[in-house]
Amino acid sequence: MIYWWLIPAVAGVSLILTGLLRRYALARSIVDIPNARSSHSIPTPRGGGVAIVLAFLLVLPFLGWAQLVSLPVLVAIGGAGALVAVVGFMDDHGHIAARWRLLGHFCAAAWALIWLGGLPPLTLFGMSVDLGWFGYILAAFYLVWMLNLYNFMDGIDGIASVEAICSCLGACLLYWLSGFENLMWVAGMLAMAVVGFLFWNFPPARIFMGDAGSGFLGVVLAVISIQAAWTAPQLLWAWLILLGVFIVDATFTLIRRLVRGDKVYEAHRSHAYQFASRRYGKHLPVTLAVGAINIGWLLPIALCVSYFGLDGALGLVLAYIPLVILAVKFHAGELERSQMFGN
Repeated sequence: MIYWWLIPAVAGVSLILTGLLRRYALARSIVDIPNARSSHSIPTPRGGGVAIVLAFLLVLPFLGWAQLVSLPVLVAIGGAGALVAVVGFMDDHGHIAARWRLLGHFCAAAWALIWLGGLPPLTLFGMSVDLGWFGYILAAFYLVWMLNLYNFMDGIDGIASVEAICSCLGACLLYWLSGFENLMWVAGMLAMAVVGFLFWNFPPARIFMGDAGSGFLGVVLAVISIQAAWTAPQLLWAWLILLGVFIVDATFTLIRRLVRGDKVYEAHRSHAYQFASRRYGKHLPVTLAVGAINIGWLLPIALCVSYFGLDGALGLVLAYIPLVILAVKFHAGELERSQMFGN
């Protein structure tokens, strides 16, 4: 049976739910008020990412019933994603101490890894490397970092949505060309859930994603990448390349702030994309640039890794070098001029 109708169905559910959540947020005054650390200038409702969560989680049981995705994968993705979304939702509506959020994040990571079977052997410069029990630890930190960096990078209109859509649809193309069509369903449905939300979040945004949505996207994307690695090791490298814009900007910024001695858990506006949006005075050019980099630069390199046999680690380095240069060019991790002069 052909299940093509799931594509508009998931996008439509997300579209409608986001509109309803916007009305709910406005009625309950769940609104982001601009401050000195904001990248927006007008009060905007938040929490719309819950629509992504619900639209995606609702389709998972059907994918299992239709035997399109195995039960362990569905339980891993659904359980980890739901837990992260609940923690983010509670934080959106109040405040949860960082240590408790982090505990919830590691619990979600452990849940996913138990069902996936940990981290598969990796291919590194032509050699297969089995990390054993250390692979579980490394994978747990990878999952937690991915969900947090996605939250950090969700700072201007549409950027987190565009990154997720480009990465997921790019991965679907790689799966199809490499003969792994069975992997397309989860990534494809996640992309469609984000498409419905993007209608409301495209610059200028009428609602923000919130921690529930951004954390959910980060952890689900990371789990999907590990799932793909169990099918073919080179696909993990491909996913790391596809997500390169977010990984490089967030990691480069974090390292720079750590070296300077900043409190890294405090809100800031020192990511490269935030400096870029202030330079150009709008969010739209930066969001579109992220999409262009994903499609024009990262996707071709990921294709070389997954289909044409380019070594994954070499492809990763090749993909990231220009991204690091852009991070430096746009002052990722640097203090703003107002901070430098104490204003």
